[in-house]
Amino acid sequence: MPSLVKDVRGRSPFWICCFTSADGRRLKKSTKQRDRRKALETCLALDRAENLARHGTLTEARARELVGEVVERTSGEALQYFTVEQWFKVWIEGKTASKAARTGERYRQIAAEFVGFLAGRARLNIAAITPKDILAFRKMRAAKGLAPATVNLDIKIVGGAFNAAKRQGYIPTNPCTAIEALPDDDKVEKDVFSVKHVRALMDAAVAKKRGRLIFEAGEDWRGAILFAFYTGARLQDVANMRWESIDVAARLLSYVPRKTRKSRKSRAAVVVPIHPELETYLLTLSAPDAGKAFVFPKLAGSETGGRTGLSRAFARIMARAKIEGSVTRTATREGRTVRSLTFHSLRHSFSSAMANAGVSEELRMKLTGHTTRAIHQKYTHHEIEPLRAAVAQIPKLEGE
Repeated sequence: MPSLVKDVRGRSPFWICCFTSADGRRLKKSTKQRDRRKALETCLALDRAENLARHGTLTEARARELVGEVVERTSGEALQYFTVEQWFKVWIEGKTASKAARTGERYRQIAAEFVGFLAGRARLNIAAITPKDILAFRKMRAAKGLAPATVNLDIKIVGGAFNAAKRQGYIPTNPCTAIEALPDDDKVEKDVFSVKHVRALMDAAVAKKRGRLIFEAGEDWRGAILFAFYTGARLQDVANMRWESIDVAARLLSYVPRKTRKSRKSRAAVVVPIHPELETYLLTLSAPDAGKAFVFPKLAGSETGGRTGLSRAFARIMARAKIEGSVTRTATREGRTVRSLTFHSLRHSFSSAMANAGVSEELRMKLTGHTTRAIHQKYTHHEIEPLRAAVAQIPKLEGE
């Protein structure tokens, strides 16, 4: 029979349960209860669980019932349990409401991948998932040819769900914290476009066949290529650039990159002096009265990925210009083919042109908006003239 005792040394204020374990040992466990009645409820539940285990009839469901009954009788509140499937559904609903649409979709996709991978185990209590399950999931994702960085991000997303469960007391530990990140030695180095390349790309963008533009948004693409070459802005930022970010009179561009817009680490604007050749181009456009208008309206709002995305469209312009980067990673199953030359290479060209002209690394960091030294240091306000002089080092596209 179970019994209750007090700590004779007075080191604990809680009642201690004395009971016999399933293997016949006499054990003492703290009930974490000061009230004797509540302590007795806990003690009896422990004893019942050991009896069931002794006879081989203790199941996970029955164990949950026993603990739930004790919690409800001692606290007045029912104990809530979640299966993996249930918890990830609840967690995703919260995440997609607080994240940007594309980020929310990424979270939803990985949650579905993880639950699908677990199959029948997804119906277990979330606390039943172990580091072994996480490793197996990572191995499956890596086997599909995904890059190490992508697989590491998958585990980070899954770990976020378990962290939330831990914070709310549904699990004691996060099984993902025991998993070391995969080494990312496969990082893709982008090549740079030469001045000759950039000219060819701009010409290809506005190429005509039978008097009509081959690429429907060709004029906007021509401007976007020029804009990226002289500002180092990323594809999404260029495509969705608004006139309010451009001060033509002061010859300054000021914008917050989409990549860091929602980050708590860095929301500072990147300030880039406008190169004379870019200024000339912008003056040929009729800027609307409303500053919210897009500079390149035919590109704005488009996705970068996918068969109809901006990246594929730019690849077709590259093909028209007879420019082909080397393949740095070949597609395997879910993994995509990665090439050394993409629109992002214009960003590298922007920085490389200044480096070749002797512009210091510090100034190049400010102009590209990088936030760590590996990806450059956090933006701090700089005198505009040194930045303007740095941008002026980028060669003109008109003439040698």
